[in-house]
Parts: sequence; structure tokens; C-alpha cells
Amino acid sequence: MTSLDPRAPLVLDTRELGRRPGSQREVELTVPAPAQLGIEVLSVPEGAPVELDLRLEAVMEGVLLTGTATADLAGECVRCLQPIVDEVHVDLQELYVYPDQHDKAAEHDDSDLDDETSRLEDDLLDLEPLLRDAVVLALPFQPLCMDDCPGLCTECGARLADDPDHAHDAPIDPRWAGLQQLTQDQQD
Repeated sequence: MTSLDPRAPLVLDTRELGRRPGSQREVELTVPAPAQLGIEVLSVPEGAPVELDLRLEAVMEGVLLTGTATADLAGECVRCLQPIVDEVHVDLQELYVYPDQHDKAAEHDDSDLDDETSRLEDDLLDLEPLLRDAVVLALPFQPLCMDDCPGLCTECGARLADDPDHAHDAPIDPRWAGLQQLTQDQQD
């Protein structure tokens, strides 16, 4: 396991809680967004401010983190490729277990703690995986600029929302093109 950098913006120090169940601390901070926080077509721009309003509470097993995160989103509509500017607001909740709790569970072959369990490392907790999971799950699978976005014209690529009456002449079957030429000759 790699050691956490206590100076990293999304690493929080829990030493102040002193492993006393019931002790808690409120934390409000703004941190820069990590890279690739979101999905391919909609995400929080790297370095954009993420506002965190958190409560750290010591419990018997570790530290319970609850709170919210708010950040601006930027991306594009999957139908018409127009830019999307929005905001994401997510709830956060995670139990970070003390390293000795994990060791006790391993001694007793307790399956309550698995590889997905968040752990404290030297009384530090890494908020980035929790934030990343919460933001990705809160985003729409296919973001749209508006709920009824008609998309782009399949023939010319024009944005249909800008021109609702957009239309093209019906394509002529190449097998009938010779007849089309005859009718044009008769009209001339």
C-alpha cells in the first residue's frame, strides 16, 4: 500500500479526532478537481474548484465521513454536440476503518472487510476515490442540452433545434435516375 501525501488536496488528517468514538469535526474547503473527474462527454474540468462540506466522526471501527460536494460541469450534448454547462451536487458517505480493525478482521477470517473497504493510512484518509465514484454515478449516462434535443440532420449535419422545419428532397433511387432525366427533358 502506498503512503498518502498529507499535503494532497483530497487527503484529510483525522488525528484531531483522537480515535475517541463520538468526537467529530466539521470541514469546509474548496479543492481543485483531480484529472478526469466525470465521464468522457461530461466532467468537472481539471483544476476547477470543488466545494466540500464534510463532517468527520470517530466511531469504533474508524472514521465516518459524511457531507456534500459541489462542482461545475462542462461537456457536450451527445445528440447535437452543443456545449453543456451545469453543476453537480453529490452526497458523500464512507466509513474509513482503522488499520488495526482490518488486521483483527483478517485474524478472525471476518468477511465484513474486503478489498473495497476504505482504510485510514497513518490517520489520513483519501477522499478522491469516494468523490470520483459519487460524481460519476450522479452524471447522466447520455447528457443532453435539453430533454427533447432533436440532434443533427443525418444528411447535412445541421442542428435540428435551430431549424425545426429543416428538410431535404427525398433521395432518388439510382435505378430510376434515367426516368428522372426523361421527365426533366419533357419539361424543358
